[in-house]
Amino acid sequence: MDTTELDVAPTQTVQAQQRLRELIVSGALPPGERILEVPLAERLGVSRTPVRAALLRLEQEGLLEAASAGGGYRVRQFSAQDLRDAIELRGTLEGLAARMAAERGVDEALLALARRHLDAIDAALDAPTLAEPGFAAYVRHNGGFHTLLGRMSGSDLLQRELARASLLPFASPSGFLGVQVGAPAGQTVLRIAQDQHRQVLDAIEQREGSRAEALMREHARIARRRLETALRQPGGLRPLQATAAPFNAHGGHPHESQ
Repeated sequence: MDTTELDVAPTQTVQAQQRLRELIVSGALPPGERILEVPLAERLGVSRTPVRAALLRLEQEGLLEAASAGGGYRVRQFSAQDLRDAIELRGTLEGLAARMAAERGVDEALLALARRHLDAIDAALDAPTLAEPGFAAYVRHNGGFHTLLGRMSGSDLLQRELARASLLPFASPSGFLGVQVGAPAGQTVLRIAQDQHRQVLDAIEQREGSRAEALMREHARIARRRLETALRQPGGLRPLQATAAPFNAHGGHPHESQ
């Protein structure tokens, strides 16, 4: 297995994605706000290339939609309950993936790649504070480990469903990391999450399916806590609630044709 598989996202693009998510979750970019590439690049202090990639990624996640006139994107409307449901769905699917991996067995090359992802996360968390470039490294390898769970399950169908679930708003493994890192006990929570990663991998290697699934479901609760932390912050997601229409699995509202 080529170790270049560990390099799953460019640093500047990851930074732009996280900062744009934070602007949305903080309410600084409210629903309906039009976003243009050049002004956003100036606001974030980065070049247009990573901003373009970040906008495309967040459109895929369902946080943004293409503006109907004049180009650019608009912030989608969605509710706090939509986000809770999306995180719960991903946790359920990842729990199933962990159980299937344990019961079916995993190729040693994939296990070795998983260990390398976790070693890289440990290195990022060893720093006194999770600043750049450690934060970008954490995002890359955290996402890499979660993606690898689908591969380890041995199920193409489950891999596809996990990929779809991770594109729901803030349901990706790193969706609320920016919020969590800024909290007083942020790194403590991330260390707990990393310990769960290690336990899940151990359960998979020991062929303990029920244990692997339970650990992964518990792991999803950390993402839920990140969401609740964001909701408690001034501005949070409150402007997005009540008036938000629920999204469907394709990222659109029920009344929109697909």
